[in-house]
Formats: sequence, structure tokens, C-alpha cells
Amino acid sequence: MHDIRAIRDNPAAFDAALSRRGIENASSPLLKLDAERRAAILAAETAQSDQKKAAKEVGAAKAKGDDAEFERLRALVSEKKAEVADMQTRAKELDEKLQYELSVIPNLPYDDVPDGADEDDNVEVRTWGTPATLDFEAKEHFELAGVAASMDFELAAKISGARFVMLKGAVARIHRALAQFMIDTHVDENGLTEMNSPVLVRDEAMYGTDKLPKFGEDSYQTTNGWWLVPTSEVPLTYTVAGDILDESTLPIRMAAHTLCFRSEAGSAGKDTSGMLRQHQFEKVEMVSITHPSQSDAEQQRMLGCAQGILERLDIPYRTVELCTGDTGFGARRTFDIEAWLPGQNTYREISSVSTTGDFQARRMNARFRPADGGKPEFLHTLNGSGLAVGRCLIAVLENGQQADGSVTLPAALVPYLRGKTTLTADGVLA
Repeated sequence: MHDIRAIRDNPAAFDAALSRRGIENASSPLLKLDAERRAAILAAETAQSDQKKAAKEVGAAKAKGDDAEFERLRALVSEKKAEVADMQTRAKELDEKLQYELSVIPNLPYDDVPDGADEDDNVEVRTWGTPATLDFEAKEHFELAGVAASMDFELAAKISGARFVMLKGAVARIHRALAQFMIDTHVDENGLTEMNSPVLVRDEAMYGTDKLPKFGEDSYQTTNGWWLVPTSEVPLTYTVAGDILDESTLPIRMAAHTLCFRSEAGSAGKDTSGMLRQHQFEKVEMVSITHPSQSDAEQQRMLGCAQGILERLDIPYRTVELCTGDTGFGARRTFDIEAWLPGQNTYREISSVSTTGDFQARRMNARFRPADGGKPEFLHTLNGSGLAVGRCLIAVLENGQQADGSVTLPAALVPYLRGKTTLTADGVLA
């Protein structure tokens, strides 16, 4: 959410920042609406003052026995009362309209975010690992002999339709092991607090984390009004909504392993093969709540946490900083981590680590009290995948594939698999 006072004070800076996202002259209609709202508020306050003044004069006229003046003033009070009600209703309508318009404008990118139109203009900032040179033709995850029998798309379609998968046997166990490995690493080594959060949330939580009102079609809503979370960023971040925290409690670092749900609106025809893009998936999410001065460093720390998972799994990856045209709605800066997938012969996104600045905190009214006793200030919120479990499963299977259709599994998973190191071509852990 944007601060209308900041826009009013420096509209040129606001417009310049949004023009980098391809949005021109954004301040003009907002300031016009703001001026109408303020005029309506002033008119309501003036009418209310006139009403109070006339009400006092009514009593004086009655005491004097001036019946004509008494009736005139009483009619004036009634007229002003109706006028006040009308003006207050008008002011409320304009305020709600302004708040809506502010809520559907994306966040302002930081000055150091690279300019660009789309993903082709993203900037590579790091690579790790070297993709293996295979002496056979690499296959995609769902084509591997050891995987095919345990990754059932037809059975899932029978139950739920397209973009679902039923994992069975050894592959289901590897998937579970990955999630456990991720959450254990973040808690035991990276200092995050494990959370077990709801996957059904109210409108307020979705709005506060910038998923409403603009992106409602991207999520699922139940018939009784709850929303299925697109990621546990929503419940974890919303834990501080309406709070004023002591500065000494910051930063707050959380991680949760949850089911996630996305409608994939607008993705028809994209990634229809395999389990790369699903309506239901699992993710280990990281969320940090920080002091504004800490948020840039915290983003780098979170990025390191996510990258560290891939390094422990020996999966080559690259990290890119998203350009202004590819940065998500609520983010001021985002880094994507892309894992190497031999079957597609390319890197594919497996994590996004974003800082929103105070954008979400303003929507949630989440603040902290400075240690020096100053006025409460808005917190900064950050989120990042640590990692998407299904996509990590794909990367593990494809990078460990052997010529006979078996898969050599990462050493980091062996303790979670009771010492098993291989998914055989027959689909058995050995």
C-alpha cells in the first residue's frame, strides 16, 4: 500500500519510480481523487460546525420566546444534519475509492533494481555448480524408468482433473524427505523458527499480504469465504498485523512447510507435461519481519539460506536479479534462483526471495516501537521459497539420472531415507 501523503509531497518521484514498471503518470488521478476526498471531509466538518452553532442558537431563541426565530433555527439544524450525513457519506465513498486505487498499484522498485521489460532483461548475479555432461540423452523427470510408475498423472486427473499428480511409493518418500531436510536445515542451521500455519485464511490476511484485491483470480476461495493460501507467506507475514512490536524483538524469522494452492490463471498451455506447474503443491517458505535498516542485509541472508539447500543437494543453479518489468506486484527487489534441469536443458525457477519494504506492513498496520522511544514506524517484510518441494524433487531426479533409468540420490537425503542412496529403474529405493 502506498502512502498518499508521500505521493502528495513528491509526485514526481512516485511517477518516476512507477514509469520504470511501465506505468505512466500514476500520481495525477490519485491526487485528483485525494483532493475531492479532502474537500468532502472539509465540507462535512464545516456543515457539522454550522449545525452545532445553530443548535446552540435554538436554545437561546426559545429562551427569548422568539417563536419565529426558534422555528427557523430548528429547520436549519435539521437541514445541516442532513447535509452533514450526505457529506460524510460522500467523504467515506471517496476515501474507499482512493484506498482501492492505492491498493492495486504495484510497489516501487528500489533504485538499484535493473531496468527492463521482461524476464529476458533479468541480470545473472551468481552461478553455482557445473551441469553434468551426460553420455546419454537426458530425460525429463516423468520419463525416467524409476519414476514413471510412482508419478501418476492419470490417477490424479481421475480424482481432481488436470494439473494434479499422485505420488506413490519411493518417489512420494523422496518428496517427503526433501521437505523434512529443508525445514530441518532452516531451523537447525539457519536460525528460523518452525511454524505450523493454517492453509485457510480470511480476506484480511490475503489483502494485507497484497494478494487481494487485484489477484483474487490466482487463488481459490471456499464457499464459506476462506481462501486457500497460495503460499505460507500469507499466514506467516500476517502474524504481525495490527501489532506494535518492540524493536528489540526484531528480526523475526519464520519457516513453514505447507500445502499451497494456485489457480494458475492465465497459464493455459504452459508446462502441461510433468509436475512443474500444479494447482496443489508443497513449499517450505521463509518469512522475515525486520527493522527497515536491516531489510537489505536480511534479503541477502535469506537468499543464502535458499541457495544453501541446493548446494547441499548438489544441484547446479543460477541466481538472477529480476528487472523492473519482471518484478512481482508487492516486491521492491526480487532474486530468483533457477535450478538446472537436464531434461529441459535449461534453468527453471525454484525460489524467489523478495523484500517488500513497508508495502505489506502499511496494508496490515504492522509497526515497531523504536528503542529510542520515537513514534512507531512501519516494519519491513520479506519472503522467500526455501524451497518449492515439487520443483526440487524434479531437480533431484533429473540431475541424478543414470543411463539405465535409475537415479542417484543426494547424500544429504540419505539420513532421511534410512540409508538408501538410489532410486532403481524398477522404482525401488536401494
